[in-house]
Amino acid sequence: MSQHINKIQQAIVVGHHKEIEALVQSALDDEIAPELIVNAAMIPGMDAVGQKFSTGEIFVPEMLASAVTMNKGLDLLKPILQQGNSETKGTIIVCTVKGDLHDIGKNLVVMMLEGAGFEVIDMGVDINVENLIDKVKEIKPDVLGLSALLTTTLPEMAKVIESLKAHRVRDQVKVMIGGAPVDEAFSEKIGADAYGKDAAEAVQIARQLIAG
Repeated sequence: MSQHINKIQQAIVVGHHKEIEALVQSALDDEIAPELIVNAAMIPGMDAVGQKFSTGEIFVPEMLASAVTMNKGLDLLKPILQQGNSETKGTIIVCTVKGDLHDIGKNLVVMMLEGAGFEVIDMGVDINVENLIDKVKEIKPDVLGLSALLTTTLPEMAKVIESLKAHRVRDQVKVMIGGAPVDEAFSEKIGADAYGKDAAEAVQIARQLIAG
């Protein structure tokens, strides 16, 4: 069993996306539980990738390759996990705010969060406040993640938080924000719960927000 787990974890760490499906299938064939594959191989693998990224050992292309690898493995496991009603770590809505079409950073965050065991609803880019509020009311997520790359769209983040308050749902969801023009000071200014500087940190913050 440990050999399967180690191989899957290593494939994710080094981003061997062409091998991951065969490795996962081999583990399943040997009757290793899908939950164990996720919790003992995939999540620790992506945690290791996040650590390497945070310390500057790897960069966005390598991190993206690992995230793609992990997701290819997850795609194989999801139908089985859903049959067993596998418990998620929490539900997170993620989007890029109105007026901004950038999604590379957001997509990486989504993949990292999914790899960490969260259920992620990716609403995409250029999402207006009204649609976002409706989705929050419908899904009742634990966390709402807002992304922006354009400085001109930063006011939209503040608008979302004010709208959550106006609809009396602000206290029902934690809000984390990120993107190149965003920083801790801006997060505090608009009343967000947390700011993540990159995808690896977003995973850690999501865990803290849901646990706390």
